[in-house]
Amino acid sequence: MIRSLRWKGAAFTVPFQLGFVFLYLLPIGYAVYQSLFRSRSSGLGLGGSTDRFAGLDNYQQGLTDSAFMGSVLRVVLFACVQIPVMLLFSLVLALLLDAVSSKAAGRFRILLLVPYMIPGVVAAIVWLNVYSPDVGPLTPLGEVFGFSWNFFAPSMVWPSIGNLLTWHGIGYNMVIIYSALQGVPRELFEAARLDGASERRIALSIKIPFVRGALVLTGMLSIIQMLQLFNEPALFRNVTPQTIDDSFTPIMIIYNQAFNAGNYHYAATLSVLLALILGVASFLFYRLTSRETD
Repeated sequence: MIRSLRWKGAAFTVPFQLGFVFLYLLPIGYAVYQSLFRSRSSGLGLGGSTDRFAGLDNYQQGLTDSAFMGSVLRVVLFACVQIPVMLLFSLVLALLLDAVSSKAAGRFRILLLVPYMIPGVVAAIVWLNVYSPDVGPLTPLGEVFGFSWNFFAPSMVWPSIGNLLTWHGIGYNMVIIYSALQGVPRELFEAARLDGASERRIALSIKIPFVRGALVLTGMLSIIQMLQLFNEPALFRNVTPQTIDDSFTPIMIIYNQAFNAGNYHYAATLSVLLALILGVASFLFYRLTSRETD
């Protein structure tokens, strides 16, 4: 009977297992397979092309591709600034919600989650219009206070994208951290208050250590999302092509290789390399930020 119940329980996971195999494992395996070949044209390039086994030559080319590795470094440096800022704001908002009543927290939580409900492309288009010097409100507002800023200038494009990403993702991360805060025993707060601890001391010494796991989770998700950055810089490129080129982020290079240059094998190679970089970055972040607790 126990064995029968186990099989029945496992049967509920079949849809997930099928989706995981067909939507993740098979595409990854096919990308690895495609990365081992190269297309070569016959004659002067006027004839058809044939795929020939190239081994690890594509990977050697990808690892020495200055444009690709430069885009990875560019995004990593940006993530080192944007992710901590976003998580800090999310943590502060979660702490503020935890300090108010449950009814008020529910209302503000929904309000703060609204930006995340907006599709990323739509959010980018909205902020492009907000940043626009022609129709946006920020440029004339800056002129009132004596500021002359161009949000599409080379020195401002990363802060502009970072502000957009923070606005879009702060609510989602806040909900995860706030949910972790709800699991903290309330008796600890009462005991701390009886000992004379202030609300600031309670937040620093009790609440934040208890949500460490949630911060690690949101940090890992943010790293994965950041290295796959595409929608925002691609839309910004339509407005400021002189600042953002087609090699601005790794995904933009992969897209250009696959759909503009038609080099699918090299695009598959770069995709596999990016997946490996994501895995290593997530693993290192987890090892550096997590710790065993007794």
